[in-house]
Amino acid sequence: MLKELLVTPIATSIIVFIIAFLQVYFVVPNISKIIIRRKLNDIPDQRSSHETPTPTMAGVAFFFTLIFTLFLVQKFDTDQISINIITCTSLIFLVALKDDLVTVKARVKLIVEIISVGLLLYFTDFQVLNFHGFLGFYELPSTVSFLILMIGMLGIINSYNLIDGVDGLAAIIAMIIFSSFGLIFFIAGGLFFYILVCVSFTGMLSAYLIYNFSNKRKIFMGDTGSLFIGFCIALCSVKFLTMETSSLASFSFLPENIFYILLAILWIPIFDMLRIIFIRLKNKKSPFYPDRNHLHHVLIDNGLRHHQVAIILGITNYITIISIGMLSKYFNYLQMLGLTLILFVIFILVLNRLKKNIVV
Repeated sequence: MLKELLVTPIATSIIVFIIAFLQVYFVVPNISKIIIRRKLNDIPDQRSSHETPTPTMAGVAFFFTLIFTLFLVQKFDTDQISINIITCTSLIFLVALKDDLVTVKARVKLIVEIISVGLLLYFTDFQVLNFHGFLGFYELPSTVSFLILMIGMLGIINSYNLIDGVDGLAAIIAMIIFSSFGLIFFIAGGLFFYILVCVSFTGMLSAYLIYNFSNKRKIFMGDTGSLFIGFCIALCSVKFLTMETSSLASFSFLPENIFYILLAILWIPIFDMLRIIFIRLKNKKSPFYPDRNHLHHVLIDNGLRHHQVAIILGITNYITIISIGMLSKYFNYLQMLGLTLILFVIFILVLNRLKKNIVV
């Protein structure tokens, strides 16, 4: 019966969502029990937003749920990319799992990320990047495309990892991102496999939020979740950027503004990462130096609760997507550059104002 249902797109999407939701919903409590029994709880420190030891590594459930999803929807994988996704995410998952258990140096994680991204790009058709007139460039040489996409994917993976600091934030932002990509792939047509991947993550994260927001059954996704999800977000980003020009004809935004659309979808993680790097370099610190300058830290220190921070930043990301998406229909890439910089400055001014309100 399941095989018969996996014929129509809507039925398949619903089934994938439900299966992903149920897998995470029933697996996470077992992960929590093992973490608590083995005394592997996340211990709060001066940067933490939680006050008591809390189970982590919910990302283990995400990893195995994705593998099952890829098996379930393999008939729709026209790019034959499932085995590449499993291989590359496995590398990310293993280093993240070790980091959650015993801590891994930042450079080691970065090396594994580079290997994973490199393998994905090398063994797929994502190697040709078209700027569609952005900055006066169109189709780029494969080597240049490879380097740009690799740097971009590494930035996305780590920017997402950095926002996992308060309950619900990483999950809500990821749900917005995956739902946005899912809609884009739906409009583009012929990308049903990628739609199902996005639907699967939306289902996983919906179930995870039940526990992440819970007071008695709380669990964090850990690096096993944030690095893994960040990699899959980067994968969807690359698929979006490397879509054929004919596919972009289905959208109302100007093709040359495709990078602004991607920036809007990833607004909160990218904005937070760029701001943090600037602040740390300004203070003559390493970009990897831990502090409490993240967006969520500023809002928490202003008296907001975890769920309020997650909802506010989620709504902000969503509004940014709508705003930039609408503007991208009417303005060229140079005009959009000015508008985006203005938006960036507004965010900076608001954050600086909020920081001044913090009572030390």
